Amino acid sequence: MSIYNHLLTVIGKRGAAYLILIDPDKLHEDKLAAFTAQCEAAGVDGFLIGGSLLIHDNVEGYVRKLKELTGIPVIIFPGAINQVVKTADALLYISIISGRNAEHLIGKHVIAAPLIKMSGIEPISCGYMLIESGVRTTAEYISGSMPIPRRKPEIAAATALAAEYMGMKLVYLEAGSGADNHVPFEMVQMVSKMITVPLIVGGGIRNAATAAEMVKAGAKIVVTGNHFENEENWQLIKEFSAAVHTKESIII
Repeated sequence: MSIYNHLLTVIGKRGAAYLILIDPDKLHEDKLAAFTAQCEAAGVDGFLIGGSLLIHDNVEGYVRKLKELTGIPVIIFPGAINQVVKTADALLYISIISGRNAEHLIGKHVIAAPLIKMSGIEPISCGYMLIESGVRTTAEYISGSMPIPRRKPEIAAATALAAEYMGMKLVYLEAGSGADNHVPFEMVQMVSKMITVPLIVGGGIRNAATAAEMVKAGAKIVVTGNHFENEENWQLIKEFSAAVHTKESIII
């Protein structure tokens, strides 16, 4: 089964899918075993690997180690072409459709496409939207793309629909790593009603109640990242997972 179909199956069975974003610069390899054990016990559905600015010198080896430790799917969330590695299961083939920087709409993709084909990993086309979050995020700075104003959900909805019509399989609303504010629930609701492809929401989600509200508003995949860079928070992974998996949860 493809990773995309796996996600669709999880959404159908569990109400929504829960992914955790791992930044190799922030989670050292010697902690991966303990971290993945917590994630497996909690029922996490997949890992995203990458970052807007990644300094780690061996992402391929990092992913290989992660794959040795767990059967949870590993999906590259690339911030640059050098993050395309053959040891992963799949890759989000991201176009930053919220901005007008051609390099991140199609430019980098042309260079990356042959590398992805040679790697043999599964590309999953994804329309990626940066949403204003109260602070200038790394993704915004590195990509040179302006975020969509958080009080303009209609812009996000129209942009998401355009992405679906262009053939993209996923739409991602991203407040950004370390965001002050998560994506507004009103925006999630409006976008989810406009499109038929799965909606991903991430950034600034710091508690299970917020994750649950995202699903209630229409998110089909919820992503958390920074919150679990602190080892003291790992015990909460199961709580987040239960909140997202609405068909198994009593939170909603």
